[in-house]
Amino acid sequence: MNEFYKCALCGQIVKVIAEGKGQLVCCGQPMDVISNFKSVSEILDFAIEKEEEARQFYLEWAGKLENKALGEQFVVFAGEENKHKEKLQRVKSGSTFKPAAKQVTDLKIVDYLVDIAPTPEMDYQEALIVAMRREKAAFKFYNDLAAMAQDDGLRETFLALAQEEAKHKLRLETEYEKEIYSEN
Repeated sequence: MNEFYKCALCGQIVKVIAEGKGQLVCCGQPMDVISNFKSVSEILDFAIEKEEEARQFYLEWAGKLENKALGEQFVVFAGEENKHKEKLQRVKSGSTFKPAAKQVTDLKIVDYLVDIAPTPEMDYQEALIVAMRREKAAFKFYNDLAAMAQDDGLRETFLALAQEEAKHKLRLETEYEKEIYSEN
């Protein structure tokens, strides 16, 4: 099972890990299958689309946040997502992208935090949680794509992108630890 489903309303993506009965539903509507990939190009297009969605998310929220410094940080995150998109576009054109030799440390801070929906009034702590969750999901997403890839070069590319997302998450977790835990 390596199917991904997407909610047409909220954009939530779900990976099916075990076959079951019934239909996946989100926001009161059936979810659509989005990943019966038939080619490497389709996988890359899907990943490029996910990076663009992440970039748009950060840019949209950068403009909504009341805390201007936090908004500026979200613009930086958007730029990093755009770099991933550009890397994927280069891979689609024939380039390769090698993973870092060393695995990124996972502090697992976000694993123990309550999920938070983004709001224009979110404070720094809430924004960090939202960003950490997004980076964790992106890490899992690229690892899942790597597991599906039959081409070794493409698998390495997805593993490298997973490590980049892990670096982003580590940076956010380090910031959270420094700014939030140190206050308590």
